[in-house]
Amino acid sequence: TFAQEHVGTGITVNITGLTLSGDDAANYSFTVTASTTANITARPLTVSGITASNKTYDSETTATISTVSASMVNNVSGDELTLNKTSAAGTFAQEHVGTGITVSISGLTIEGTDAVNYTLTQPTTTANITQKALTATGITAENKVYDSETSATLVYTSATLSQKISGDDLTLTQNATGTFAQEHVGTGITVNITGL
Repeated sequence: TFAQEHVGTGITVNITGLTLSGDDAANYSFTVTASTTANITARPLTVSGITASNKTYDSETTATISTVSASMVNNVSGDELTLNKTSAAGTFAQEHVGTGITVSISGLTIEGTDAVNYTLTQPTTTANITQKALTATGITAENKVYDSETSATLVYTSATLSQKISGDDLTLTQNATGTFAQEHVGTGITVNITGL
């Protein structure tokens, strides 16, 4: 029997229940004075039930997590142990678009009388990063004389990408095709742009 239940090294282990047997056992009196030492190491503990939300690409690895259903795994029933989720945070393993990306959880701690008997491994979960929608603005089309065609000449002088995240390496390739919605004479005719 360990002299204590808690984690420690060189803990005294008291030994009881030794008996003598054999033909000559009756010739001896027997007193048990035996003891030894051993260690009790921390019990590994982890957490399940934490989820991360999918998000649109924002050039960051920050993840939004939910700890509502978080629960401890591998704790001994009856131990006084509480999971503190106040500082929990999630971090994507990458900033780029992808599915099933690992989200590492940090900031979880355990509290309570028996917390010293456990070592907590921070859990992981997964979530997706989806593409961010971009819009090209500022592209104009030149007026033209009627030629029975719908082709339009595009002007990129003021072209910009709205919703682009500052610092991202992204260039608008200016080889698109402009097409008038009609071939006939008119003003303010819609020009559809494809191929950006």
